[in-house]
Amino acid sequence: MAVMTQLRPLTIADWEVVHEWARREEACRYQAWGPNTPQQTKSFVQAAVQAWAQRPQIRFVYAITVDSQVVGNAELRLHGNRQGEVSYAVHPNLWGRGLAAEAAHQLVVIGFTVHKLHRIFGTCDPRNVASGRVLTKVGMKYEGRMRETLLIRDGWRDSDLYAILETDSRVNAFT
Repeated sequence: MAVMTQLRPLTIADWEVVHEWARREEACRYQAWGPNTPQQTKSFVQAAVQAWAQRPQIRFVYAITVDSQVVGNAELRLHGNRQGEVSYAVHPNLWGRGLAAEAAHQLVVIGFTVHKLHRIFGTCDPRNVASGRVLTKVGMKYEGRMRETLLIRDGWRDSDLYAILETDSRVNAFT
């Protein structure tokens, strides 16, 4: 039985829960951020909350919840030309339960139905096999590897690129 996740806008009150994973090395191993200090997490959450009031709004940062408990965060970022990008983070204690895939699926649905996007993409470090599986699970196709796109703690990181188009057959099941 699949766990039912819900997305809701991230709030300032969520910062301490977000910090529970943002401070952990394993949660940010493949990212340019972290492990976060409390102030870094507060700043991230404040910027995420403020993004909801921006006009035009291009960032939609959600709390991923299960039974009203925040277990992660997910973001849809709009780019020009009807394109959007998804990203997600889940508390490491809850990895492997399908929470990131369910949140990413919901972001894809929002992107195609609410924002009328043509293309939605996501990237991940090639070493982060689980994140690549999340992106393919939501119907994205592997498009290739971009070399040395991000400088992280252990050096330059390549990024694998995945995307789904509004014309892909899998999208019809979403809308």
